[in-house]
Amino acid sequence: MPTLPIGFSEQSRRTGDSPISYFIQTAIETPGLISLAAGLVDEGSLPAGPVGAAVAAILATPATARAALQYGSTQGLPALREQIVRHVCHADGVTPAEMHLSAADVVLTTGSQQMLYLLGELLFNPGDIVICEAPSYFVYHDCLKSHGARVVSVPMDAGGMNLDALEDLLVRLEAEGELAKVKLIYTVDYYQNPTGLSLAADRRPKLVALAKRFSTAHRILILEDAAYRELRYDGEDVVSVKRFDPTNEYVVYTSTFSKPCAPGLKTGYSILPRGLMEPTCNLKGNHDFGSTNLAQHILHKMIETGSYAEHVEHLRTVYRAKKNAMLGALEAEFADWPEVRWTRPGGGLYVWVTFPPHVATGKGGQLMAKALAAGILYIPGEYGHVPDDFGHVPANEIRLSFGVADEAKITEGVRRLRTACRGLEKVKVEKPVLV
Repeated sequence: MPTLPIGFSEQSRRTGDSPISYFIQTAIETPGLISLAAGLVDEGSLPAGPVGAAVAAILATPATARAALQYGSTQGLPALREQIVRHVCHADGVTPAEMHLSAADVVLTTGSQQMLYLLGELLFNPGDIVICEAPSYFVYHDCLKSHGARVVSVPMDAGGMNLDALEDLLVRLEAEGELAKVKLIYTVDYYQNPTGLSLAADRRPKLVALAKRFSTAHRILILEDAAYRELRYDGEDVVSVKRFDPTNEYVVYTSTFSKPCAPGLKTGYSILPRGLMEPTCNLKGNHDFGSTNLAQHILHKMIETGSYAEHVEHLRTVYRAKKNAMLGALEAEFADWPEVRWTRPGGGLYVWVTFPPHVATGKGGQLMAKALAAGILYIPGEYGHVPDDFGHVPANEIRLSFGVADEAKITEGVRRLRTACRGLEKVKVEKPVLV
């Protein structure tokens, strides 16, 4: 008798493997390959000492040890939630009271990715619309596809999401009778993954104003993904989009301790608008009854002792040097090819490189094959885009990450990239490359 098929759900059928899996596997299985692909963190600067000290302090006292090793609550450790709301408000130059915020508005999650997924379960029905930047965080695109949401993108410029284009899009969706399907506007507004660009200060209040203006049948929420905010190497901090939501109604502010501390602690946090906390915790309870309690106690202790702030400052020094190494190498290696352009981020982990239109950078394109032969790996930029009305995405961009490789490997990796480009400078194709 033949084996009967498993009756998978429609959601599972919409869920596929992330394209990043191929690049991680390639990096692991290819000896001598320099990977500037995956956005992982610098291993040498992971805070083994401060984490060890925090664990020792927690376990030294029976009461704190038992509290940390017991189950926690679904919403998360109250003391850490209180630290977080003060930390975010301090960065914005306000008090929690001025923003009508308290620890009750904070939820701790298993990384910020869990909140991205939970919001999808809470908000989206198949066919609902999420507006993203173009390009945007492609792992979130996979999550949205799993929920059946439709991703519509607006272009970016040097100041981040183009809000004139966003307004035009919202006007068009309203005219087409689809505004009721718009549930969320998603922005990685600090040193964006994948471009390294940030949302300009003067656009932040306008983004909230647009969400309010077009919220007719329901609130259109803004998901402010501030994962890279603390990894700032140049310039002054910019206040959050959340700062312009003083009634706590429209902006979900989400971030993580993975990038500025340690991904192994796998702890993220979100400040939620009114009306979202209870359903979020109800749903989260079905997932886990609360994220890792010991990790939350470790982070609380590190913030309390000041070792977390010291580590963030150390990371800024480490990554600033690596970022400068990548930018310097690009300037040196591509000086003879002025049509190649790249972003110059003030923080984060990424540089976005744009080649002339005839250079195909995708997984099956000529540059990828030549790059692998030269011993260098990057992420094709096409993954950060959603197809336009004609099914096209830009196929001449790449994302480079300076997170993992040291300065010498970054420099050598860019040199190998330039070697891979030899012969492509003047090549033309008669038709655009379609993906």
